[in-house]
Amino acid sequence: MNTIAQFTAPIIIGHRGASGYRPEHTLAAYELAIDLGADYIEPDLVITKDGVLIARHENEISETTDIAQHPEFAQRQTTKIIDGESKTGWFTEDFTLSELKTLRAKERIPQVRSQNTNYDGLFTIPTLQEIINLAQTKSIAVGRTIGIYPETKHPTYFQSIGLPLEDTLLATLQANGYQGANAPIFIQSFEVSNLKYLATKTDLPLVQLLNNTGKPYDFIVNNVDCSYADLTTKSGLQEIAEYAQAIGVHKNMIVPIDSNKKLHFPTSLVTDAHAASLLVHAWTFRNEDFFLPLDFQGNPQKEYELFFSLGVDGVFSDFPDTANLVKLESSNLK
Repeated sequence: MNTIAQFTAPIIIGHRGASGYRPEHTLAAYELAIDLGADYIEPDLVITKDGVLIARHENEISETTDIAQHPEFAQRQTTKIIDGESKTGWFTEDFTLSELKTLRAKERIPQVRSQNTNYDGLFTIPTLQEIINLAQTKSIAVGRTIGIYPETKHPTYFQSIGLPLEDTLLATLQANGYQGANAPIFIQSFEVSNLKYLATKTDLPLVQLLNNTGKPYDFIVNNVDCSYADLTTKSGLQEIAEYAQAIGVHKNMIVPIDSNKKLHFPTSLVTDAHAASLLVHAWTFRNEDFFLPLDFQGNPQKEYELFFSLGVDGVFSDFPDTANLVKLESSNLK
């Protein structure tokens, strides 16, 4: 089994920060995640026109910033095809970092997290460098190592427009001292080819993300007849283990859920992945009943208890305090 020496499994990954409490992908959300016990903070990385990596859930930023209220940028609204989907809005690759820094973040799902709208307009879009600075400064302040868990978003698309993410990411990480298989970092992607490329360039830990539907977009582009489900077979996991150290898995692939939001019996995915020497990190855990299966509504702690009992090595959580509480309780019972 692969291990990252500084952390006790299961690791708690602050999903886009503590995004249950603050607008996602803001320094405030990341710092709160650390204060609530997260071992890693997770930025989704996109890139600016001038080649700077920044944290946004998508490169189309109308849902997560106030850009629609900036008349000076009105003419840059456009429609693009991103990973096969038509999207209309404003895209990070059409703006310089200095322009994007004039924007302010807002809550992405206000219909579920209305309390987070109190923070709309307060925070800027952070760069990867600012997130690294925060993780390293907070590591000293809290006396424990804080890891980072960046995701390369839409790598095939960014490659196609001449703004590839990978080498810029590696250069930034190297400049900040991230090196070796035990560095406090995981680099993740829903695509395969960019992870394989990264594996030739670095020995930093890599994570193959697996959705419960569909297939990697680079497989679609390259006409590869292989779905995410195919990658979870024993042979598929063995192939992943040739270039990655972990899988980041939609939790329904570990414990299926039906159309009535009722849980079914767990699959063998965790066991199979461990047999292939892959760590298993499950996503995404949230406290609101809107996201919970019927079995756990009103008691999100029970969902963590189930997945911890199945042996997952980490969880992506919007509420790191809840995840950490259950982790501590379960460790005390051993």
